[in-house]
Amino acid sequence: MWTVLRLLLPALIPSWRFFRSVEASPRIQWTFAENHPGDPTIWREFRPRPDRVSPLETLVRLFWNPVWNETLFLVSCAERIEDTSDPHAIAEIRHRVVTGLRRSGEATSDQPVRFRIVFVDWQNGKRHERIAFESDPSSVTRRDAA
Repeated sequence: MWTVLRLLLPALIPSWRFFRSVEASPRIQWTFAENHPGDPTIWREFRPRPDRVSPLETLVRLFWNPVWNETLFLVSCAERIEDTSDPHAIAEIRHRVVTGLRRSGEATSDQPVRFRIVFVDWQNGKRHERIAFESDPSSVTRRDAA
């Protein structure tokens, strides 16, 4: 019995030691293409994380959170872009950024948009950002809104 319990305990109470290290977290930021690319003040985070989530929202999110699932997909795309400059991952992020901006009304079809991937890391209590990728401008077209 004790042997079975020792085999089951790691599955029931997982160890966090499977993380080799904590890496920088990728963020997707966007701006309108006519803005100067070197100006950091004009970049806005795409789908920023909420400052606070109520207990009820937390409970609902345990069972239904398609936006967060898609955001996790975008994080994996950002990591693939960093590793291999994967064109499919670039297209996926571009499509979701322009579609999201169009649906929210933040951009219209005649406004070209660009996105970038920034890896955020905290060292000695200070936020450090490293730009890993910056896209070419993309128009917000009807096809992207579908």
